[in-house]
Amino acid sequence: MPKQRISLEEVSNLSKKERIEKARSFSLKYRVGDGKNFRLKDYKTDDYPLFKKDDKPAAKEVLQFGVQALAAMQDIMYAQDKWALLLIFQAMDAAGKDGAIKHVMSGLNPQGCNVTSFKAPGAEELDHDFLWRCMKNLPERGRIGIFNRSYYEEVLVVRVHEQILHSQKIPEKLVTKNIWDERYKDIRHFEQYLCRNGIMVVKFFLHLSKEEQKNRFLDRIDNPDKNWKFSDADVKERAYWKDYMTAYEEMIINTSTDTAPWYVVPADNKPYARIVIASAVIDAMDAMNLEYPRVSKEKLTQLKKIKQDLLTEK
Repeated sequence: MPKQRISLEEVSNLSKKERIEKARSFSLKYRVGDGKNFRLKDYKTDDYPLFKKDDKPAAKEVLQFGVQALAAMQDIMYAQDKWALLLIFQAMDAAGKDGAIKHVMSGLNPQGCNVTSFKAPGAEELDHDFLWRCMKNLPERGRIGIFNRSYYEEVLVVRVHEQILHSQKIPEKLVTKNIWDERYKDIRHFEQYLCRNGIMVVKFFLHLSKEEQKNRFLDRIDNPDKNWKFSDADVKERAYWKDYMTAYEEMIINTSTDTAPWYVVPADNKPYARIVIASAVIDAMDAMNLEYPRVSKEKLTQLKKIKQDLLTEK
């Protein structure tokens, strides 16, 4: 991966088209696409070649370009009312999902965007299939849906803690040694179905190192304003770190496709991670060939008459 530093002046002088192309080429470094040959060890958690690790002002300024681009593209997407965009965020605790969603989507119109956070399934959700609770929160055409965790928990936490399967009311004969392959297959087919119906799916794995997670946990303990974020359950899950990394790798291998790709985002540096995410979303929205609806000649004639009436009213 190249090690050049980013020039803010260069970015500010780029045209809209050039910025989108830059975002595309940049995000491709982290896009898995077909996951057949994916190996998690090939992706670093602390790889940020565009600027120095502690250069937060530069990172924030670069991100702001992305936020502005997303706001403009969302406005057209909402007006066009054809495509929907589903963004899925998965990660270990303290990887920065909440912050990424907050900062990257800060310029979006709330009317066209919805964020859903998925916790452990409740009684009603356990009476349905594992995709149900996510299905009912899918974005409408013209809108962006953001899942903070998702149905992928069913091949992550449930796989690491297989005893959870026994509380999911699944008939025993269906809980076979092939259940994970079956769930991968169901997810691939589900996402293929969404894509064929105009819901573009883009997925982010915020790749955090165990050492950086430790530092962030300590920060949450030491900072009174962050105490509320800390849970002893988060620390308990650290004991299963290797199991989770295996589960994430298998998940990406089996569910990353060219139409519903995973992006493995280096998450040890939060500002850099947000730039990667913004770039990937810009690339996805650009692929929608967005344009404002064209008005008919009859409508234009009508608008001219209304304008004239307004200008001449007393």
